[in-house]
Amino acid sequence: MREITVFLLSLLATAKALYTSSDDVIELTDSNFNREVIQSDQLWLVEFYAPWCGHCQSLAPEWKKAATALKGVVKVAAVDATIHQSLASRFSVQGYPTIKMFGANKNSPQDYQGPRQASGIVDSALSSLGSLVRQRLSGKKSEGGKSSGGSGGGQKQGNPDDVIELTDHNFQDLVLDSEDLWMVEFFAPWCGHCKNLAPHWASAATEMKGKVKFGAYDATVYKEYAGRYGVQGFPTIKMFPTGKKSGDAVDFDGGRTSSDIINWVTEKLSENVAPPELYQIVDQDTLNKNCEDKQLCIVAVLPHILDCQSECRNKYLQIMKDMGEKYKKKMWGWLWAEAGAQPALEDSVGVGGFGYPAMVAINSRKMMYSTLLGPFSDKGINEFLRDLSFGRGSTAPVKGAKLPKIETTGSWDGKDGQLPVDEDIDLSDVDLEDLKDEL
Repeated sequence: MREITVFLLSLLATAKALYTSSDDVIELTDSNFNREVIQSDQLWLVEFYAPWCGHCQSLAPEWKKAATALKGVVKVAAVDATIHQSLASRFSVQGYPTIKMFGANKNSPQDYQGPRQASGIVDSALSSLGSLVRQRLSGKKSEGGKSSGGSGGGQKQGNPDDVIELTDHNFQDLVLDSEDLWMVEFFAPWCGHCKNLAPHWASAATEMKGKVKFGAYDATVYKEYAGRYGVQGFPTIKMFPTGKKSGDAVDFDGGRTSSDIINWVTEKLSENVAPPELYQIVDQDTLNKNCEDKQLCIVAVLPHILDCQSECRNKYLQIMKDMGEKYKKKMWGWLWAEAGAQPALEDSVGVGGFGYPAMVAINSRKMMYSTLLGPFSDKGINEFLRDLSFGRGSTAPVKGAKLPKIETTGSWDGKDGQLPVDEDIDLSDVDLEDLKDEL
């Protein structure tokens, strides 16, 4: 009980170190969120963070600068999601930091995907503020209202704010440089077919939120990317897949109802999810990057290279890659370390007691882990991960309630291990007769 209390106090101390009452960042809680944000007519930028998150700590000074610059214009706030978990769950926060923009429809905020520097945050906020003002000028209702054209055809009501406005200025950063799958509509405001598509496009964007980004590019105002992708009629819809090279685009050839769009995108999404990379844990950044922002990270500790040479090790690594491919839609992190190379890691998750190879799944948000008790094989790991997917299996707290300290080591060179060679002793200068006399 004392350890839990100490841990909670350390979390609170870290949180105060991120934002204090002297900052212009507004602290939001379960008790004041509805009053301050939901019932407000102002634009809010809200960061959901965890005090132990390295990316959150890096963002904090930039977030403070943006809050100061936007004071009196846009509200900039922060929520400690480790304390106010119901708020994080309410807005589907799955990683840290998550930034959401609460505009016209406060119950359906838009994910912020822009730069993490103060200047970029301010520019994005002012752009969103301009959109909010123009929306009010056009007479749209604050909760999203009805879409601007066409009949909804009975589809689920979508939120127009879930369709991201694309321009020649943000297309490269938001779409081409992104690892997300994007659906982009090139449209003209006077186009009747575009007006008919609008509610379906918004409905699909809302339904697929968190999985696929939906954008709209006014080709009568902006010309660069319409020309680059050969847009000759309206609406033209193109998909920009995950793992894309700059310029990759796939023509949309499905129907124009929300269900048609969703079905087409769902099929493409399953085809375009790339298998996860398998990383050796060689420094702190490798562990943090692949665990902090993931629902789970799957960590294997493999036998020392002298106990399991390259052929043996590669078999284990291939099993992990095969399982990564099988569960790629989960977006988990996949990591491995050599036995004995990361003692703090092994100690924090109780690895070693069952021998090597060993595997654990770590939930860095809850700081809990689950251990593979079956064989380190396709079947054994598949059963282990399948149980985790359905919320089954026993868990235990990570020792210290934080990700362990990682030793900086070299990467495996892919070769067999070699025992150190004993140095030959040169006895040429030793007079054996003298030694004999001394004996």
